[in-house]
Amino acid sequence: MSKVALFGAAGVIGQSIAAALRSEGRPYRVVGRSEPGLRKAFGADPLAEIVTWNPDSPASVQAAARDVETLIYMVGVNYWQFELHPELMRKTIDGAVAAGVKNIILIGTVYPYGMAKANPVREDHPREPHTFKGRMRKAQEDLLIAAHTDGRINATVLRLPDFYGPGVEASLLHRAALAAVNGGTADMVGPIDCPHEFVFVPDVGPVVVRLLATPAAFGKIWNLAGAGVTTQRELVSEMERQTGTKLKLRVATKTMLRLIGLFNPFMREMVEMNYLMTDPLFMDDSALQELIGPIRKTPYVEGIRQTLAAAANTRAPATAT
Repeated sequence: MSKVALFGAAGVIGQSIAAALRSEGRPYRVVGRSEPGLRKAFGADPLAEIVTWNPDSPASVQAAARDVETLIYMVGVNYWQFELHPELMRKTIDGAVAAGVKNIILIGTVYPYGMAKANPVREDHPREPHTFKGRMRKAQEDLLIAAHTDGRINATVLRLPDFYGPGVEASLLHRAALAAVNGGTADMVGPIDCPHEFVFVPDVGPVVVRLLATPAAFGKIWNLAGAGVTTQRELVSEMERQTGTKLKLRVATKTMLRLIGLFNPFMREMVEMNYLMTDPLFMDDSALQELIGPIRKTPYVEGIRQTLAAAANTRAPATAT
């Protein structure tokens, strides 16, 4: 029986958690919409049980959660369909409760905090999202917290900042890494000189696995901070230092995002979140470290090295000049 199920497993966070479970020899279930995608990511691992689901079907949700003790939720939606987040969470909670699941861990984001009133942000910072995406993520959290309060299931949330790492295509740094090793021009979202923090994706899995073994984690929300405050410009400079190549950059301002968004729905939806680039939010994870002990955070120099190594094996070129 798979005691742990990763819902939305095929993404980079799911693969990080799977790697941490695998390192401990623990069986796990991976749940996703696409069987080919799951088999590509996990088919070679004998510890992985592959299950597909239809998140819109109560029977499918319940079947995917059957015989599971802890469900780790990382289900993604299109960036222009954030209204689906609360709906999918509600259906997953109902299915998990019906299947007898004891615990849910939601891998969350900084969006529900809204604008930082002070940095770094602790877990008791007000949740006052001023964006649609933030409100939808807050609604998702509220459903889970209410299920815990009502005694239906044990629940916790682990909030992450922006992330990067090998093969993380959704990272703000991905195009720069491709350009650093393959040439071309790196498309980036600006401003790139403002302070920012990133978490290295392979560092996330071990933290989640430690939460699994910590009953006191449930019923609360936790922050996981990145490896320190930096800027995109500094990380680009590190890429240049490691490759010996001067990068060509094309930095999109908020106005440019609006223009590109006339033709690209993803870019259009990035406009309202651009405040995180101009008015950054940094997380304080001292409470989490008090709970589970010291957390390994890969230094940016090493994280960039691994990211570039993975980009060198990626055939997709950076944007042509």
